[in-house]
Amino acid sequence: MNDFFSVDFLSTLRDRLLPGLWPLLLAFVICVAATPLMIRLSRRTGLIAVPSARHPHRSPTPLLGGLAMFLGFAVAVIVLVPHSVDTTGVVVVSALATILLIADDRWPVRPIVKFGLQLLVALVAVAAFGFIITFVGLPNPGGHSHPIQLGLLAIPLTLFWLLGMQNTVNFLDGVDGLAAGVTFIVALTLLIAAAGAPGKNQATVVMLAGALAGTCAGFLLFNFHPARIFMGDSGSHFLGIALGVFSILGVSKVAVGFALAAPILALALPIADTAWAIVRRRVVKKSSMAEPDLQHLHHRLQAFGLNPRQTCYVYYAATAATGTIGLLVFGHRRILAVVLVTALVLGSTLAADWLQRAGWRIPAPFLRRLLAEPGTG
Repeated sequence: MNDFFSVDFLSTLRDRLLPGLWPLLLAFVICVAATPLMIRLSRRTGLIAVPSARHPHRSPTPLLGGLAMFLGFAVAVIVLVPHSVDTTGVVVVSALATILLIADDRWPVRPIVKFGLQLLVALVAVAAFGFIITFVGLPNPGGHSHPIQLGLLAIPLTLFWLLGMQNTVNFLDGVDGLAAGVTFIVALTLLIAAAGAPGKNQATVVMLAGALAGTCAGFLLFNFHPARIFMGDSGSHFLGIALGVFSILGVSKVAVGFALAAPILALALPIADTAWAIVRRRVVKKSSMAEPDLQHLHHRLQAFGLNPRQTCYVYYAATAATGTIGLLVFGHRRILAVVLVTALVLGSTLAADWLQRAGWRIPAPFLRRLLAEPGTG
């Protein structure tokens, strides 16, 4: 137990996680500064979500939040992350997704056109920058992994993964603060997975994931219920393609465990909801897979009686739990232990502070019953 939190281990943990802190902070600051500007620009350009079946909110809301998030992310990457083909590719592909999908926010396009835009973004990632899943790693009894080369399946599987990630985050963006908050947690999961990857320095992925987490945190200040701005399709596709590329760039190039275990498990709930939405629309309702509806899990939770904030909390907790499982599968037991202990300490401190500020007290009748001696009523 003494060597579990040894000086060498804690020093390694600090050295591997710390590079992600500075991009996180810079992306946060830039996004916070850029979002009010995007609110004004949205109103001037008419990029406003008007309440409708597609946008079930109370008042017209600006839609250029995705551009603010991208600006925060891109500035942090360009300024702080070492330049390479990979980092250039991440910025270019993210910019392409952000810019192209603004068209769907301004003039809602047909589903086939939207799918074409998604496919174009994925093809650029694969063909121009070589973001390809070339193998998966299956664990063996010895604790190591046995990489299986995908061969001709590599490109189709990568395109499927990148398209799936874009649609997963897009379908998730139905409640104030939901997509940004979930992506924040998944980005931190990828950051920890890359920081703890044995035998290979994943500092670039740590910094990229930190930048994405920071821009999501900054945007949440304006997007948490009641939202002052939405991320739009441009924002959800930016987040989706970024997560897809990060997982390929970092986790899937390390031959330990199952290559994509961490991001898949972290997004288990949204992925399952997306898969069921496709089946429900295509098989059950005999309609287009891209046809919007109000039958996603987050919509059902609200119909059940949860408000938007409570719905987000359910998703955040589920994402954190499944992300933790992903890290355990990925073999990050020691690094995860320190993170969990720190999170519990911070969480309990914040909860106690919030309860104190809210003036919460144990109800007196309940307290009397709790302290009563057995048999006294």
